Amino acid sequence: MRQARGVFLSCVFFLSASIALSAQADNAASNSNAAGKQSSSQQAQAQLKKIQTAAQRLNYSGTFVYQQANQMRTSRITHILSGKTELEKLEVLDGKPREYIRNDDDVACYIPDAKTVLIEKRVTRDVFPAILAANPADLAEHYNLRMGESGRVAGLDSQAIVLEPKDKLRYGYKFWADNASGLLLRAQTIDTKNEVVEQIAFTQIQIGNIDKTRVKPSYANTKGWHVENATMAHVNLSTWEVSPPPGFKKIQEVKRLISDTPEAGASNAQNRSAEREVSQIVFSDGLAAISVFIEPGAQNRTEAAVQQGAMNIVGRRQGDYWITVVGEVPLAAIRQVSNSIELKSK
Repeated sequence: MRQARGVFLSCVFFLSASIALSAQADNAASNSNAAGKQSSSQQAQAQLKKIQTAAQRLNYSGTFVYQQANQMRTSRITHILSGKTELEKLEVLDGKPREYIRNDDDVACYIPDAKTVLIEKRVTRDVFPAILAANPADLAEHYNLRMGESGRVAGLDSQAIVLEPKDKLRYGYKFWADNASGLLLRAQTIDTKNEVVEQIAFTQIQIGNIDKTRVKPSYANTKGWHVENATMAHVNLSTWEVSPPPGFKKIQEVKRLISDTPEAGASNAQNRSAEREVSQIVFSDGLAAISVFIEPGAQNRTEAAVQQGAMNIVGRRQGDYWITVVGEVPLAAIRQVSNSIELKSK
């Protein structure tokens, strides 16, 4: 190419022709790159849709490890689609035993040490591997989507999908999906320094041919156990003004009773500890969720900001209320939400 240009330089006519051809080549390369980027983004969106569908419709059972800084936790999840009903069993395998049984949006948490069953409704749909709740095309408004490298996870061939945030108010993500089924096998959350702040991945997975009995509770005899219903009611909290980051939409407004988790060996009276009513507003961009908790009274509480892996928490007083903002987003986003909260005059 350089030799050809040298020949063209000896003649003005050919020089002009060379410049024109070069410009056309540059434009073609630019258009090709743009098409390549568009194609990669479209492929990524299609793959994300496949991930979303696979988590809801496939039958699977596997062990996964969740890593947050230097802490690790192992769990086992079994999912079955029975007709149109999703049945799921999540077992915590490290530390004190705990088990969650889900029937669509109804969740029962079994705490054998305290002989307690907590009954509640699912608020957000973000349990691995079903962590996507948005249309992938909507995610493309706030993330640059592209295909990543190929690899193997839990013995399965997989393809990576990269989501790079377009602002500093959300994290980036990297997902690996099974080539055959589309099921999500590994997910990483990446901060603004391009460091992995938490990740979750299957170490063993079986897809298909899952016996329905595997989603039944492990504790068949719960006679004498304390059953606690997490009362939750949908309410209108429009008197509270909250401004979430761009792309985060309000998905729920509820009031719920919250009490501390019962400890092993606690008496029945201690198990039935005092409950407090808390209002909760939930926002989501389809990947991350931000919750604003509002409760009356702020005595004996210290304003603070805490980070746990990808989770940031800010608690502060506002008049006669205590506000807690929790979310899987950078601290800057949590502070922005916290500072935006206002109680409108009646």
